Amino acid sequence: MNERPTPPFETQPQPMPGTTAAMKPIPDHGEESYKGSGRLKGLKAVITGGDSGIGRAVAIAYAREGADVLISYLNEDADAEATRKLVEAEGRKAVLVAGDIQDPAHCRAIIDRAVKELGGIDILVNNAAHQASFSSIEEISDEEWDLTFRVNIHAMFYLTKAAVPHMTRGGSIINTASINSDSPSPHLLAYATTKGAIQNFTAGLAQMLAEKNIRANCVAPGPIWTPLIPSTMPEDKVKNFGKQVPMQRPGQPAELQTAYVMLADPQSSYVSGATIAVTGGKPIL
Repeated sequence: MNERPTPPFETQPQPMPGTTAAMKPIPDHGEESYKGSGRLKGLKAVITGGDSGIGRAVAIAYAREGADVLISYLNEDADAEATRKLVEAEGRKAVLVAGDIQDPAHCRAIIDRAVKELGGIDILVNNAAHQASFSSIEEISDEEWDLTFRVNIHAMFYLTKAAVPHMTRGGSIINTASINSDSPSPHLLAYATTKGAIQNFTAGLAQMLAEKNIRANCVAPGPIWTPLIPSTMPEDKVKNFGKQVPMQRPGQPAELQTAYVMLADPQSSYVSGATIAVTGGKPIL
């Protein structure tokens, strides 16, 4: 495997939520490296934030494992179209749905589209997130706090509630938590708080859905090189992004693919209520 990019990175400010094409270096989503083996053949997946970053990597992996996917995203049409082409290149169906998951009606519409156009839902990946950096609590507006919770945890509830009635036994719900669930960064106070809530939500959900034989798990990424980084973090933190973990570099989205595939795989039938840490050597205990 080629050596992964390491800091320092060059200055590259972007407006939120950021785009892949403007990043230096361009993230690796497994376009060239991920090889499927039919582990998700015939399954149907919904991936929020599926246009770029971790979501794009998951979409590529799921398609190469044989799944059709619905890709939910905010408004990054170019990134979403690029992901669609990568999925369709594997002979799988890709449905794009733009819109704001803060809105519970839009969340329900996402699930309705998946049922109508994919024929059902076997896997729900709640991955989309909002974050912003602040140096003091006084800088965080009421609106910013509310926005972070609406995107990161409220939408997860709306989507899951809408999806579960359509999921059959053996279904899988995978929520993107974070190393911030256990080791919160003070500069990401609102974001980190929601990530702790996601981990708790998932643990309770796994128990609630066990009798339906629907599994719920988390992936907890460490610092991952995605458009969220240059579009939401100060320049000094972008320059040194990833140096805070033992591997001394950020992870690439491709390095999370196997975790999301394992949790979606029907053969992982006894894995529920788990948090899979992908953190470059920094423990989550």
